[in-house]
Amino acid sequence: MDFQVVVLAGGTSKELIPLVSNEVPKALLPVANRPVLSYVLELLEQNNLKDLIVVVEGEDAALRVGGWISSAYVDRLHVEVAAVPEDVGTAGALRAIGHHLTAHDILVGVVSGDLVCDVPPGAVAAAHRRHDAVVTAMLCSAPVSGPSDSASSGGKDKAKKPGRYNIIGLDPTRQFMLFIAAGAEVEKDVRVQKSILRAVGQMEIRADLMDAHLYAFKRSVLQDILDQKENFHSLRQDVLPFLVRSQLRSELSLDGAQAEENGNDKAASLDNKVMLSQLMANASSQSFHEHGAMGPNGFVPFPRKTHKCCVYIASKSKYCARLNSIQAFSDINRDVIGEASHLSGYSFSAHNNIIHPSAVLGSKTTVGPQCMLGEGSQMGDKCSVKRSVLGRHCRIGSNVKVVNSVIMDHVTIGDGCSIQGSVICSNVQLQDRVVLKDCQVGAGFVVSAGSEYKGESLAKK
Repeated sequence: MDFQVVVLAGGTSKELIPLVSNEVPKALLPVANRPVLSYVLELLEQNNLKDLIVVVEGEDAALRVGGWISSAYVDRLHVEVAAVPEDVGTAGALRAIGHHLTAHDILVGVVSGDLVCDVPPGAVAAAHRRHDAVVTAMLCSAPVSGPSDSASSGGKDKAKKPGRYNIIGLDPTRQFMLFIAAGAEVEKDVRVQKSILRAVGQMEIRADLMDAHLYAFKRSVLQDILDQKENFHSLRQDVLPFLVRSQLRSELSLDGAQAEENGNDKAASLDNKVMLSQLMANASSQSFHEHGAMGPNGFVPFPRKTHKCCVYIASKSKYCARLNSIQAFSDINRDVIGEASHLSGYSFSAHNNIIHPSAVLGSKTTVGPQCMLGEGSQMGDKCSVKRSVLGRHCRIGSNVKVVNSVIMDHVTIGDGCSIQGSVICSNVQLQDRVVLKDCQVGAGFVVSAGSEYKGESLAKK
């Protein structure tokens, strides 16, 4: 397959402070005690995609990620790690490594090092080839998060929720993307061009699908757009909507599209749009696919003067999530030792948990199902762990309760502590009788004895 695979592994994401730091870039955040990037690399390896470019924002982060890859995947993958400046965005990152892109098509796993899924990338590539598309985007069911009672991560996430979902218009065969509104646009009245509706006849509007950040691109088209649209920052918010908007115009005329985007002909442009609420009333018998497939003399391929934006919709039975918030970090850790345990690569005990053989448990200490206790960790007497991941070489006193939490490596927890719905980073010290609910504690922080915190982010200044 002449696909090049590019994994955009991000840097130190602002949404994940204090979990990420200069020492722990996003790609190395632990999911079930394995760096999140390992889930993407193993998925690609299982699909025989072993020649990869991993793009990391920031020189220091790139060195750390590169060092980890070369030790973990020696003789298994051929990985080139490329450093790009921070905050260039996904489109900027691809622009910066443009000279490395040589294949006809590129399968771009825009995973920001954060896609955890079991959908074979080859299925996306096959759909892309079958339709000779300029882009094929993988969509999966949007995660259904119940109301979180977390004051910190949940509170932050609630404000951001609309930005995470898309409104996507599909043709009746659900193979072509005809419309997309992402991010802040979803908050406003969404407008659809009448020319699209005239061309497609019917459109299915979906608000329950998530862009999984796994794309196949036609390299020549992608590079033209990146070269000509220097202001494009994001693949999801700039490049993909641009390709979708321009697919019914003759050829890919970047200049014409730019004129329309700048609103040079505002009156015509307003007349050419229709409110989303009117959309469902507008349906005729002919689908976009038929419009493309039937000509006056019977069957012809897609009209020569259009390009195709395709979708591959993952089955609902597949697991697909992105680690792009603190809430998602907690959810994915819980899933990978729970309902999606096949992704973890670990074998579970008869009690449906993972306790490393070198871990030591005190008397009357219980580690429940869907829990993990890492190598060399020790727990005192009468402790209780439920639905939580505990890292390596942790020292945990007696009468400690841990529920729905992630505790990273080398953490010390004093007697009588209670930790619920929280994330504790590496080398943290909790002194005796600390109570934490819905908190994040940054690496190396010391929480003094008897402290109680709810919904706080605690980190070194």
